[in-house]
Amino acid sequence: MKMCENSESPRSFGAARHGQSRGARARISARICCACIRARINGRARINARARISVRMSARALILAITLFLGVVLSGCAKGAEAPSETSLLLGFSQIGSESAWRIGNTRDIEEQAADFGVSLMLENANQKQENQIAAIRRFIAYKVDVIAFSPIVEEGWDNVLLEAKSAGIPVILVDRDISTQIEGLTTCLIGADFYKEGVMAGEYLIRKADSLSLEHVNIVEITGTENSTPMRQRQAGFMDAIAGDERMTVLESIDGDFIKSRGAECMRALLATYGDQIDVVYSHNDEMTLGALPEIEKAGFAPGKDMIIISIDGGQEAIDVLKEGRINCVVECTPKLGKKLMETALKLKEGEKVDTLIHPEEQVFSDEQDPSQIAPRGY
Repeated sequence: MKMCENSESPRSFGAARHGQSRGARARISARICCACIRARINGRARINARARISVRMSARALILAITLFLGVVLSGCAKGAEAPSETSLLLGFSQIGSESAWRIGNTRDIEEQAADFGVSLMLENANQKQENQIAAIRRFIAYKVDVIAFSPIVEEGWDNVLLEAKSAGIPVILVDRDISTQIEGLTTCLIGADFYKEGVMAGEYLIRKADSLSLEHVNIVEITGTENSTPMRQRQAGFMDAIAGDERMTVLESIDGDFIKSRGAECMRALLATYGDQIDVVYSHNDEMTLGALPEIEKAGFAPGKDMIIISIDGGQEAIDVLKEGRINCVVECTPKLGKKLMETALKLKEGEKVDTLIHPEEQVFSDEQDPSQIAPRGY
C-alpha cells in the first residue's frame, strides 16, 4: 500500500515533532535561565542594598554610642575640673612663731589639711611679735582673702585691726588662743584646747600623786607661758582652782617662761637658787619649758620625777619619751592638730553657714599612773 506523497512516515513525524519540542524547550529554558539570572541579580542587589543599609545603620549607631560615651566622659571631666572652684577658699593665717615642737606641729598640720581640703593658704609667721601679726592681718585684708585666722600671741590689743576686717566683710577665726575685747562680733569662733580644763587635770593629778606618796605638805613652783596669753591665764586658773581646796598645797612662786625652752632653763635656775630643796613640784605650762628645766634640776643634784614631781602640758613626742624614762611624772595633752576643724569651719563661713562659737578637741592625760609604753607615737 502506498503512502500519500505528502504524508510523513511515523518516524519522520515523530522526528519533526521531537525537533520542534527540543527547540521550544531550549527557548523556554533560555527564558527561564535569563529570568533566574535576573532574579538572582535583583535578589543580590536587594541583599546588597539591605546590607549597605544595615552597615550604614550600624555605623550610625556606633557613632552615636561613641558620641554619647564621650559626652558622658567629657561632662564628668568638666565637672571634676570645676569642683575645686566650687569649694576654693583663700585663707590667711597668722601663726605666732615656731617657738616649740607643739607650734611647729600645729603649723605643719594646718598646711597639710589646707592641701587636703584644696584650700589656698597664705601663712605668715609673726616670730613672737604682736605687731607682726597685726601687719599680717592688714595684708590679708588688702589681699581680700575669704577668711582670716590667727593665733593671738596675747589677749589684748586687737580691736582696731579686727574692726578693719569686720568692715571689709571678712570673717575671723581664732585658733588655739582667745582675745579679750569689749566689742562684740569681731571674731566668729575659737578653735582650740580647753586650757582651763588642762590646768584642772594637772591639779587633779597632783592631788592623786600627793595622796599616793602620803605627802603632808607640797611646795609648788610654776613656770608659766607668755604673760597675758590665753593658755597662760587659763592653765594657771584651772590648776589653782583644782588645788585650792587642798590645804597641803602651797605655790612658792610663778614665773614667766614665755613658752620657750631657753627661758624654761633660766626660770628653773632662778627658782632653784631661791628655793633649792624646798621645791616638791614643778608645774610647767608647756613641754618646751619643761625640757629646758630638767637639765637644770639635774645639775643642782636633784632627780626629776623622783626628788621633784614634774608636771607638763602639751604631749609632744620628746616629753612622752622623757615620761617613759621616769623623769617627767605627768603630761597633760594639748593637741596641735587643729587644721581639719579650721578648714571645715572656714569653708562653712565662706558659704555663709553658721558655726559653733567654741570648738574644743578631745584631750587626755599621760602619767606614771598608767603604763607609758602603751602610749602611741604622738606625731609632733
